[in-house]
Amino acid sequence: MATEDRTRTIRQRVSQFYWEQDKNCATTTLSVMSEIFGIKLHSQTIDSTLAMHGAGKYGAQCGLVEGALMFMGVWGRCNKLEDRIVIDACRDFAGKFEARFGSLLCRVLRPEGFSSENPSHLCEKISCDAIEFAVLYVVNLLKETMTTDSNDLCTT
Repeated sequence: MATEDRTRTIRQRVSQFYWEQDKNCATTTLSVMSEIFGIKLHSQTIDSTLAMHGAGKYGAQCGLVEGALMFMGVWGRCNKLEDRIVIDACRDFAGKFEARFGSLLCRVLRPEGFSSENPSHLCEKISCDAIEFAVLYVVNLLKETMTTDSNDLCTT
């Protein structure tokens, strides 16, 4: 997928997940990345992201990070990568995310918190940027370690 198309797809899908389905950032990140890479997710995997937006709005690790890390685990397993490769890539991704966005914490990335006075889906722009960052990370780093014998059960 060309960069312009990918960027447009990410922005459209984030908007749909946020405004039409009222999904959180972790669910949106995991789902959009899975769509882009053609990975079929089990409903329980998606359900597991229910409260991952800052640990249920507590302000802990950002759901944009959690969704991307979950995707990398699923993607790595589907492509039969060794656990250590996926674990190392997730650690590296976390460091690069922190360097790019300034933190891994929701309370820092969304300093307004989750007050009822805040508009819905306050993180839409950073969500689009973070998902694109995560997609590019997977394309540029993990894809070179992907085997050609991927698991057909993981693809849509």
